[in-house]
This record gives sequence, C-alpha cells and structure tokens, in this order.
Amino acid sequence: MIFVIASNNAKKVEELDRILRPLGIYAKTASQLGKELDEVEETGTTFEENAELKAIAACEKTGYPAIADDSGLAVDALGGRPGVYSARYAGENATDAQKIDKLLSEMRDADDGNRSAHFECVICCCFPNGEKLFAHGRCDGSIGYAPRGTNGFGYDPIFFVEGNKTFAELSDHQKDLMSHRGKALKELVTVLKEKFEKDDKRKLL
Repeated sequence: MIFVIASNNAKKVEELDRILRPLGIYAKTASQLGKELDEVEETGTTFEENAELKAIAACEKTGYPAIADDSGLAVDALGGRPGVYSARYAGENATDAQKIDKLLSEMRDADDGNRSAHFECVICCCFPNGEKLFAHGRCDGSIGYAPRGTNGFGYDPIFFVEGNKTFAELSDHQKDLMSHRGKALKELVTVLKEKFEKDDKRKLL
C-alpha cells in the first residue's frame, strides 16, 4: 500500500517510511509517483488545521492516501513562539542555521530556569473517500545555549531532552522513541490499525 507524504523533506520521508513500513505502508513523495504538489498556503492557526490543509491537497492531487504533518517548537519564555511559524520564523527561505540563530538571539537573556520548551506534532491522514484521521505527539525539553550534534534537522541541535542530549545527538531509533513526531506516528499506527481492522470486518459483512 502506498501513501504519499506531503513533504519534500527527505529526512522526514525516511522517518515516516521507517515507522510505517511494518504496516505494509510505503511512504513516497509526490515526485516519486510522477506528480508535483502545489505549494499549500498554511493559513491555519493551529498545527491540526495546517496538517489537514496539506493532507487534503496531496490526496486530491495524487489520488493516493496522503499523510501530512505540521509541527513546531514552542518556547515558554517566548510566549509559545515560534509555534506554527517555526518553519518560517526567520523568513520564508531561511536555513536551519538562521532559524536557530534567531531563536538563540531572542533567548540570550533567559537563564537555566527559563529555557523550557516543547515540540508538538499533529499528523493528518486523508483518504480519497474523504475520511481523515489525526494523531498527536508532544515532547518536552529545554533550549540550549549553542547547537550540538549533527543528526536531525530544524531546531534539533538546540533542543535538549533527557540525558542532557539534543535531538541532533540521538540516533534515529532513540529519537523515534521520544520525539513529538515519533509519538504522533505511534498514535497514527494505532489508529490506522483500527481503521484497517474495521474495514476488513465490513468486507466480511
């Protein structure tokens, strides 16, 4: 079974494929299926709304079940910013390094007791018949003073979790177990299993 992933982020697609493969689901980008997704304007004010917008667009464009996620970093000292604007926090075409530099600059006066933050992820799975499933995940941690590690992407090098390591210092397996996206994907696997079981029962009726 093929699911199209509404993302061109290669590392994100690899992560989704790795976790969904045991269900018999192969994660593919639209380009791998010979399609090109239009840019979706993320007009939602929540992660759930933006994930749904992207999943619907990918499903309608390709005809395949589509998975889209919207996730971001919420820093308590910044009133929850960058939140839904995490990807565009330093400008539309900013690099990960530029996003990190902007965030660290805004956090320069925050001491150890005021650097708490969390990553949040919402995944929407949209099917050609219009059915939609949602999954949620959250990971609590804190913001460091300088980047550490070379794995991962986005704000991973400055997000510290248990064991005094950043996401960028964890192996893929370690990150899958504790990350916001890993938790959301685990929930998605559960809801997909429930859907498939229900569908199979309907076929027997």
